[in-house]
Amino acid sequence: MNSEKGIITKAANCTVEEAVNKIKSLLVTRGIKLFTVIDHSGEAEIIGMKMPDTKLLIFGNPKGGTPLMLASPSAAIDLPLKLLVAEDANGRCSISYNSPQYLQQRHRLPKDLIQNIAIIEALAAEAAA
Repeated sequence: MNSEKGIITKAANCTVEEAVNKIKSLLVTRGIKLFTVIDHSGEAEIIGMKMPDTKLLIFGNPKGGTPLMLASPSAAIDLPLKLLVAEDANGRCSISYNSPQYLQQRHRLPKDLIQNIAIIEALAAEAAA
């Protein structure tokens, strides 16, 4: 795990596809809307370039995110929440996300609102297990 520049990365004990499917299932269970999955590696392949399997899941819940954006409109640039699931050059999968504490500092969010986005830590940990 590292936290360079507010990004936390967890090693995952599965493939990218398995991690993405776990995250999708966890979101459904928690009633969190999955807005989209961006397949960076798939798009690279379309233009004839190769990159390790890399997908970005964008998800959220207006009940959690709206109060953050009302408290600090700039938070909208980092919302909805995102999980990056990527394979490294050695075939190992990792899950990365913006630390809620980093987002709090970046947007000067009230501490009591951090709980609205703290779910991302649990999602990443459960998907990586």
